[in-house]
Amino acid sequence: MLQITGTFLDEISCDIPHQNWGRVEWERDFQAMKAIGIDTVIMIRCGWRRWMTYPSKVLAEREHCHLPPVDLVDLFLDLAEKYGMKFFFGTYDSCNYWANQQYRKEIDLNLAVAEEAWKKYGHRKAFQGWYITQEVSRSYGNIIDVYAELGRFCKQISGGLPTLISPHIDGTKAVAVASSTLHRDNAIGVSQHTKEWNEIMAGICGAVDAVAFQDGHCDFEELGDYLQANSELARHYGIECWTNCETFDRDMPIKFFPIKWEKMLLKLQTAEQAGITKAITFEFSHFMSPNSCYLQAGNLYNRYREYAGL
Repeated sequence: MLQITGTFLDEISCDIPHQNWGRVEWERDFQAMKAIGIDTVIMIRCGWRRWMTYPSKVLAEREHCHLPPVDLVDLFLDLAEKYGMKFFFGTYDSCNYWANQQYRKEIDLNLAVAEEAWKKYGHRKAFQGWYITQEVSRSYGNIIDVYAELGRFCKQISGGLPTLISPHIDGTKAVAVASSTLHRDNAIGVSQHTKEWNEIMAGICGAVDAVAFQDGHCDFEELGDYLQANSELARHYGIECWTNCETFDRDMPIKFFPIKWEKMLLKLQTAEQAGITKAITFEFSHFMSPNSCYLQAGNLYNRYREYAGL
C-alpha cells in the first residue's frame, strides 16, 4: 500500500493563497505531517520573482528582491530537525529568464544562489537534498542544460546530496491556471511524452537523482500508461522514480480546492501498480492538512489516515 512520505512546502507561491503562518502554525503542521509518516519536506522554491524565503544577498542585489521578515529556510530546518525529517532546498525561479529563452542567466543566477545557500545552511543536519524548481512537461529549449548543470553543481558543492525534479505531463488537463477551461484537445500523448523524456533523462542522468512527475495533468484513464512509461524510463537511466500525488482537484472550475478522496486513492493505487515506491504531494499544508484554510483538507487528512491505518 503506497503511502505519502513527502510533501512540498509551498511558501513562495504563484497561484495558491497564502495562509500567513508563523512558527506556531508551522510547527502544528509539521506535527500533523509526522503523524502520517512524512519524512521528507521539499521547499518548492527559495524565491519567485522578487519574493524570497530567506535573506539572500544574491537575490537582493541581482534581482532587487524584497527582504523577508522571517528566515523561513532556518525555520523549516529547525522544524525538520525537531521532527526527524529530511529537508530539500528549492532553487530560485525568476519566472522570467528561462521562460524567455535566457537560460544562461537562469543557470548563473541559480549557481550563485545554491552556493550562498550551502554556505549559509549546509551545516544543518536536516539539509539533505536539493529541488531544482524549474518545471516543464517537454523538451523545451535548453531545459536539459538547466537541469544538468544545476544538478551537478548542487551535488558537487554538497558532497553528493541528492537532487530532485518534479515535471508535469503535457496532457489533456495541462491548461493555464488563468484559463476558464479544464481540458484541451492538443495533448501530446504517451508516445511523444516517452520520446521526449527519453531524451531529457539521457541528458540529466548523473545530475538528477530522482524525478517525481505531477500526476494531475492527464485523465485518470491514461495515468497508468504515463506512470508506467515514467517508471521504465527512470529505471533505464538509473534515476529514482517517485510520484507527485497532487492533493488538489484539477476537475473543478475554481482553482484550486482539495481533491476528492476517491480520486487521490485511485492515483496512489495506480502509482503502486506502476512500481513506484515513494509518493510525495503538492501539497500537504493547503490541501491535506487539518490546519488548512480549507475545511475539506482536514476531512481528506482523516480519510487518508483511515486508508493508511494511522
